[in-house]
Amino acid sequence: MAQNPNVDEAMEQEEMTVTLTLDDGSELECVVLTIFDAGEREYIALLPMEGEEAEEGEVYLYRYSEDAEGNPSLENIEDDDEYEIVADAFDQLLDDQEYDELIGEDDAE
Repeated sequence: MAQNPNVDEAMEQEEMTVTLTLDDGSELECVVLTIFDAGEREYIALLPMEGEEAEEGEVYLYRYSEDAEGNPSLENIEDDDEYEIVADAFDQLLDDQEYDELIGEDDAE
């Protein structure tokens, strides 16, 4: 039986984290859930690793880009309409992933 190479690759990848500096100067370490496209831009979804936000499962969404050297940059999403588009795209991504996992479980039985 052939193994799924995507599963092997995912297991080999380390969990990527980002440290955010908040408006009050405090720092919050977050797990990178995914980088995804919405509209004409890329966005990143971050999940705090500790604190009240982590317990509530609050996800932070930011604009994501890389400079010519590949250094990442995060920007706040200031526009409500843009945020709605990004949040909807992230929700759809979660729905698709959950559906894929359900189908995968059915295939395994």
